[in-house]
Amino acid sequence: MSITITFFLGALVALIGVIPPGLLNMTAAKISLKDGYSRGITFSIGACVIILFQTYIGVLFARYLSNHQDVVEVLQRVAFVLFVLITIYFLAIAKTEDKPKTELKVKSKKSRFFQGMLLSALNVFPIPYQAYMSITIVSFGWMNFEKSIVFSYVAGAVTGSFVVFYFYIFFFDKIKSKTLTSQKSMNYLIGTITGIISIITLFQIIKEI
Repeated sequence: MSITITFFLGALVALIGVIPPGLLNMTAAKISLKDGYSRGITFSIGACVIILFQTYIGVLFARYLSNHQDVVEVLQRVAFVLFVLITIYFLAIAKTEDKPKTELKVKSKKSRFFQGMLLSALNVFPIPYQAYMSITIVSFGWMNFEKSIVFSYVAGAVTGSFVVFYFYIFFFDKIKSKTLTSQKSMNYLIGTITGIISIITLFQIIKEI
């Protein structure tokens, strides 16, 4: 199993999970616009520290589930239904009009590093997301749970997350008025991503039948 391939898989999975506008990447962008790029980067580093631990916990949870195949099969079916519903939801509301954007107010004067850690800790989505994606990747034989492979995957996930934060920090001011950042476009993007994951999950379920 190639450590390099695992690294890029981790980066890709993290990128897919972080690229839609959310609290962390939008806050990083707002901080960079208000206080400068360096503070936006500091915030992002703090967020990535927590993402590192969240990803590792998610992979450990995936390793546990891999030893209980009956649980994995149930979770796959539940995940498939959820991803299909999410896909339908986002593709449906993507046809609605864009809502007015509200400004994010960053009031804290504390260290941006610890602010990034705090906001990232409040977002627990990466744990179940990474657990599910890790199981899926392992089921395709693209990854295993050896220590070096796990560390490579986690490092890739942290790198992928930071790249997205970096993109928002340095390009948000240029793209914020373009179609890419409109709510309608992002709804289509999220719906497409979850649709692809749904298809992958369906193939995996069929394969195991």
